[in-house]
Amino acid sequence: MLRSWLSSGVALFFVLSTVIVTQAAVPEEGKEETTPRLTTGPEDRKELVKPGAIDKDAPMEFTTTKSGLKYRILRASKKNKPKADQGVEVHYKGWLDDKTVFDSSYRRGKRIKFMLNGVIPGWSEGLQLVGAGGMIELEIPAKLGYGLRGVPGVIPPNANLHFLVELHDIN
Repeated sequence: MLRSWLSSGVALFFVLSTVIVTQAAVPEEGKEETTPRLTTGPEDRKELVKPGAIDKDAPMEFTTTKSGLKYRILRASKKNKPKADQGVEVHYKGWLDDKTVFDSSYRRGKRIKFMLNGVIPGWSEGLQLVGAGGMIELEIPAKLGYGLRGVPGVIPPNANLHFLVELHDIN
């Protein structure tokens, strides 16, 4: 009988000769227990370079800006943050809601440099929130990405975009 109780998610605890019955988080047979954890985006076997480490105290929840951009700082930095008219050097990967990676500097094995005023609004806004040496995860709504037009053959119209970005330098 104890076996059937445990397999149904019920656990017994003996405290001062009293039996207390509670619901326990017992995974179903054949399934692993899953604990929410932060990752560096979808697994990508094509990466020549892997993303750096995430802070142990990085937030699980996203913060939403007034524009609708969602972000979370995965590796904090006290260094300078870029301004919209500055250039940056980053490593990044971008994926769709279905976890399809559509672009990645990690796959190419080298960082990329660009001006923040020359990219989609979600990138420009998001990178101004992280300091040099930091890492940020962005959830960019379509209106701050490629909108109705998408990128034919790569990003569908009205697609939400997800990015992991490591800001290496500001120039």
